[in-house]
Amino acid sequence: MKLNNCNTAIFVKEIEISKNFYRNILGLEIDLDFGKNVVFKSSFAIWEIQKNHIIPSTLGVDNIITNSVNRFELYFETDNIDVIYSELKNRKVSFLHEIHEEPWGQRTIRFFDPDNHLIEIGESLIVFVSRFHEQGKSVEEINKKTSVPVEEIRKILML
Repeated sequence: MKLNNCNTAIFVKEIEISKNFYRNILGLEIDLDFGKNVVFKSSFAIWEIQKNHIIPSTLGVDNIITNSVNRFELYFETDNIDVIYSELKNRKVSFLHEIHEEPWGQRTIRFFDPDNHLIEIGESLIVFVSRFHEQGKSVEEINKKTSVPVEEIRKILML
Protein backbone atom coordinates (compact mmCIF):
# COMPACT_ATOMS: atom_id res chain seq x y z
CA MET A 1 0.00 0.00 0.00
CA LYS A 2 1.51 3.36 -0.99
CA LEU A 3 0.28 6.51 0.76
CA ASN A 4 1.58 10.04 0.36
CA ASN A 5 1.04 13.51 1.76
CA CYS A 6 0.02 12.96 5.37
CA ASN A 7 -1.82 16.03 6.60
CA THR A 8 -3.83 16.86 9.66
CA ALA A 9 -7.19 18.54 9.09
CA ILE A 10 -8.94 20.22 12.00
CA PHE A 11 -12.65 20.95 11.74
CA VAL A 12 -13.49 24.52 12.68
CA LYS A 13 -16.77 26.38 13.20
CA GLU A 14 -15.84 29.59 11.34
CA ILE A 15 -13.10 29.38 8.70
CA GLU A 16 -12.28 33.12 8.63
CA ILE A 17 -11.74 33.32 12.39
CA SER A 18 -9.57 30.19 12.34
CA LYS A 19 -7.69 31.27 9.21
CA ASN A 20 -6.90 34.58 10.92
CA PHE A 21 -5.68 32.75 14.04
CA TYR A 22 -3.37 30.33 12.23
CA ARG A 23 -2.12 32.90 9.70
CA ASN A 24 -1.84 36.07 11.78
CA ILE A 25 -1.28 34.74 15.29
CA LEU A 26 0.71 31.54 14.65
CA GLY A 27 2.33 32.88 11.47
CA LEU A 28 1.51 29.93 9.21
CA GLU A 29 1.65 30.58 5.48
CA ILE A 30 -1.29 29.55 3.32
CA ASP A 31 -0.48 27.14 0.51
CA LEU A 32 -3.99 26.70 -0.94
CA ASP A 33 -7.21 28.50 -0.02
CA PHE A 34 -10.39 26.82 -1.25
CA GLY A 35 -12.73 29.05 0.76
CA LYS A 36 -14.08 26.62 3.37
CA ASN A 37 -10.88 24.53 3.27
CA VAL A 38 -7.45 26.07 3.81
CA VAL A 39 -4.14 24.21 3.53
CA PHE A 40 -1.09 25.74 5.15
CA LYS A 41 2.45 25.20 3.86
CA SER A 42 3.21 23.17 6.99
CA SER A 43 0.90 20.36 5.74
CA PHE A 44 -1.79 21.35 8.20
CA ALA A 45 -5.34 22.20 7.14
CA ILE A 46 -8.48 23.75 8.59
CA TRP A 47 -11.88 22.82 7.24
CA GLU A 48 -15.08 24.63 8.11
CA ILE A 49 -17.76 22.21 9.23
CA GLN A 50 -20.44 21.96 6.54
CA LYS A 51 -23.62 20.28 7.75
CA ASN A 52 -24.16 18.57 4.39
CA HIS A 53 -20.60 17.17 4.23
CA ILE A 54 -20.35 13.40 4.58
CA ILE A 55 -18.47 13.48 7.92
CA PRO A 56 -20.97 15.50 10.02
CA SER A 57 -23.92 14.07 8.13
CA THR A 58 -22.71 10.56 9.05
CA LEU A 59 -21.36 11.18 12.56
CA GLY A 60 -23.96 13.83 13.43
CA VAL A 61 -23.18 17.53 13.22
CA ASP A 62 -23.70 17.97 16.97
CA ASN A 63 -20.98 15.40 17.65
CA ILE A 64 -18.57 17.36 15.49
CA ILE A 65 -19.47 20.83 16.78
CA THR A 66 -20.01 20.23 20.50
CA ASN A 67 -17.77 17.26 21.30
CA SER A 68 -14.05 16.78 20.92
CA VAL A 69 -14.58 13.40 19.24
CA ASN A 70 -13.54 13.31 15.57
CA ARG A 71 -12.78 17.02 15.37
CA PHE A 72 -9.69 16.16 13.33
CA GLU A 73 -8.55 13.47 10.96
CA LEU A 74 -5.32 12.16 9.54
CA TYR A 75 -5.37 12.72 5.82
CA PHE A 76 -3.37 10.87 3.19
CA GLU A 77 -3.37 10.97 -0.59
CA THR A 78 -2.90 8.19 -3.08
CA ASP A 79 -2.72 7.63 -6.80
CA ASN A 80 -4.84 4.46 -6.59
CA ILE A 81 -7.75 4.76 -4.19
CA ASP A 82 -9.54 1.69 -5.58
CA VAL A 83 -6.66 -0.66 -4.71
CA ILE A 84 -6.27 0.80 -1.22
CA TYR A 85 -10.01 0.65 -0.60
CA SER A 86 -10.01 -3.01 -1.59
CA GLU A 87 -7.05 -3.78 0.70
CA LEU A 88 -8.69 -2.03 3.66
CA LYS A 89 -12.01 -3.77 2.99
CA ASN A 90 -10.21 -7.14 2.97
CA ARG A 91 -8.63 -6.28 6.34
CA LYS A 92 -12.10 -5.59 7.78
CA VAL A 93 -11.37 -1.95 8.62
CA SER A 94 -14.32 -0.03 10.11
CA PHE A 95 -15.37 2.59 7.55
CA LEU A 96 -17.12 5.88 8.16
CA HIS A 97 -17.95 5.73 4.46
CA GLU A 98 -16.79 3.81 1.46
CA ILE A 99 -15.57 5.49 -1.77
CA HIS A 100 -17.35 8.81 -2.05
CA GLU A 101 -16.94 11.64 -4.55
CA GLU A 102 -16.64 14.96 -2.75
CA PRO A 103 -18.41 18.03 -4.18
CA TRP A 104 -15.06 19.20 -5.65
CA GLY A 105 -14.59 15.87 -7.44
CA GLN A 106 -11.97 14.12 -5.31
CA ARG A 107 -12.79 10.52 -4.44
CA THR A 108 -12.25 9.71 -0.75
CA ILE A 109 -12.69 7.02 1.86
CA ARG A 110 -12.79 7.57 5.61
CA PHE A 111 -12.32 4.96 8.28
CA PHE A 112 -11.31 4.55 11.91
CA ASP A 113 -8.07 3.40 13.48
CA PRO A 114 -8.18 1.00 16.45
CA ASP A 115 -8.61 3.96 18.84
CA ASN A 116 -11.47 5.37 16.76
CA HIS A 117 -9.44 8.22 15.24
CA LEU A 118 -10.72 9.29 11.85
CA ILE A 119 -8.45 8.68 8.85
CA GLU A 120 -9.10 9.85 5.30
CA ILE A 121 -7.45 8.69 2.10
CA GLY A 122 -8.21 10.75 -0.97
CA GLU A 123 -7.11 10.84 -4.55
CA SER A 124 -4.15 13.10 -5.12
CA LEU A 125 -4.83 16.43 -6.81
CA ILE A 126 -3.01 15.19 -9.90
CA VAL A 127 -5.24 12.11 -10.10
CA PHE A 128 -8.61 13.82 -9.89
CA VAL A 129 -7.64 16.79 -12.06
CA SER A 130 -6.30 14.34 -14.67
CA ARG A 131 -9.48 12.23 -14.39
CA PHE A 132 -11.63 15.24 -15.26
CA HIS A 133 -9.30 16.11 -18.17
CA GLU A 134 -9.54 12.51 -19.45
CA GLN A 135 -13.34 12.85 -19.27
CA GLY A 136 -13.05 15.73 -21.75
CA LYS A 137 -13.53 18.64 -19.34
CA SER A 138 -11.78 21.89 -20.21
CA VAL A 139 -9.35 23.63 -17.87
CA GLU A 140 -12.08 26.15 -17.04
CA GLU A 141 -14.62 23.39 -16.29
CA ILE A 142 -12.08 21.62 -14.05
CA ASN A 143 -11.40 24.92 -12.25
CA LYS A 144 -15.12 25.51 -11.72
CA LYS A 145 -15.66 21.98 -10.34
CA THR A 146 -12.54 21.70 -8.18
CA SER A 147 -11.62 25.32 -7.29
CA VAL A 148 -8.04 24.41 -8.22
CA PRO A 149 -6.44 27.53 -9.74
CA VAL A 150 -6.23 27.51 -13.56
CA GLU A 151 -2.43 27.88 -13.44
CA GLU A 152 -2.15 24.82 -11.18
CA ILE A 153 -4.42 22.78 -13.49
CA ARG A 154 -2.28 23.73 -16.51
CA LYS A 155 0.87 22.77 -14.60
CA ILE A 156 -0.64 19.39 -13.62
CA LEU A 157 -1.77 18.71 -17.19
CA MET A 158 1.45 20.14 -18.64
CA LEU A 159 -0.46 22.54 -20.89
